[in-house]
Amino acid sequence: MQPFELSLTEASRAVRARELSPVELTESVLARIAAVEGRLSAYVTVAADAALAAAARAEREISEGGPRGPLHGIPMALKDLIDAAGMPTTASSRVRAGHLAEHDSGVAERLGAAGAVLLGKTHTHEFAYGLITPQTNNAWDPGRVAGGSSGGSAVAVAAGGATFAMGTDTGGSIRVPAALNGVVGLKPTYGLVPRTGVTSLSWSLDHVGPLTRTVQDAALVLAAVAGHDPRDPASVSGPVPNRFRGGDGLRGLRVGVPRNHYFDRVTPEVEESVRGAIERLAELGAELVDVEIPMARYLQAVQWGLMVPEATAYHERSLRATPDLYAADVRILLEAGELTSAGDYLRAQRARALMRDVWARMFDGIDVLAAPTVPMTAAEAGQEAVEWADGTTEAVSDSYVRLCAPANITGIPALTLPVGHGRAGLPIGMQLMARPFGDATVLHVGRVYEESVAGTGRLAPLAVPLAA
Repeated sequence: MQPFELSLTEASRAVRARELSPVELTESVLARIAAVEGRLSAYVTVAADAALAAAARAEREISEGGPRGPLHGIPMALKDLIDAAGMPTTASSRVRAGHLAEHDSGVAERLGAAGAVLLGKTHTHEFAYGLITPQTNNAWDPGRVAGGSSGGSAVAVAAGGATFAMGTDTGGSIRVPAALNGVVGLKPTYGLVPRTGVTSLSWSLDHVGPLTRTVQDAALVLAAVAGHDPRDPASVSGPVPNRFRGGDGLRGLRVGVPRNHYFDRVTPEVEESVRGAIERLAELGAELVDVEIPMARYLQAVQWGLMVPEATAYHERSLRATPDLYAADVRILLEAGELTSAGDYLRAQRARALMRDVWARMFDGIDVLAAPTVPMTAAEAGQEAVEWADGTTEAVSDSYVRLCAPANITGIPALTLPVGHGRAGLPIGMQLMARPFGDATVLHVGRVYEESVAGTGRLAPLAVPLAA
């Protein structure tokens, strides 16, 4: 096994045991990037020299005083919305040509303090305003979409081009590409991870979180980056999960199985895999509870009613000054936001408040909600719509956001992890959600599940030679 094939947990253990040096690990991951990047295009920028220097520094620190923690000397990537001092933050857009970050984002600061090694910046759908990431190809099938908007981060992790990566999630932008590329993605509770120095799409829906190979890996990253930051007005002082929930497996834990919304308009292979995974949770000791998803008919309207005007407000000046620099799909959405009335936006905010309340009551009867992450596997590149068995037609992006948006609207933690593959061999993800600050609970359930199945942390089987 080559070092780039190791999960974060495995690599950290090897570094701690002095069986693997940060330099050896970083060199292996950089070689993997060189081998697959031409086919996948996960990265905007690869800072190889800086990464090797940071790895050498980490190696000296570990040799002299031992590791600071599990991320010390571990190579990782940042979505190119997240500032790192001295590096461009392009948001994968011509609008940001020539931009250079003066300071680290809050997340980059914390990862740096933990000793992580920054490899570079990964592609996003332009300004995170989309679910495709058209610059990047799916790690399992380059003819398919990577998902978005954190597509580059998901593909880098799935292909072995980063031991872990950070993304952002406004309507599913961590979970969608994670599910489509067969990796783990965590959208933490709103405000738990600071967004200081992170380019915004929609301030009231934006979250920052990790994409990793295993649930254990996600927990290690979350512990390093979570916590209050006074520079982020939405930052909270909630509990930072630093260990998994105790207990005897899943015994006594109530898993909600939705009767509506989440299994409406999903492909048979997704439904089969996710229901099979839910049954596995029952075999592991969980009690399954049927639940009705409240206010389901309003979810899409509320998501768009919040996101569209907030995004347009953020881009107001540059949209007027340089509209031609935006990609057509993003410019259309930004211009549409100018037509949203203040009354519409306020109604969406009121509906969100009601939704949070009724969802909190739903969680009085369950500990975790389990559901598909996305209704179908990765679409073919260029596919614009999907036709469902009931005769309805839906845009691919609307399809991908539909099952993820509720967790953004309500601010609850949501974890996606791989639970199977479709007929074409493409990954399928299951989403686990809990009440606000129940991050440790979703991580616990996800870890118990993944420990019960084979193939955890598997890399995408790229049809290219493994780096030597």
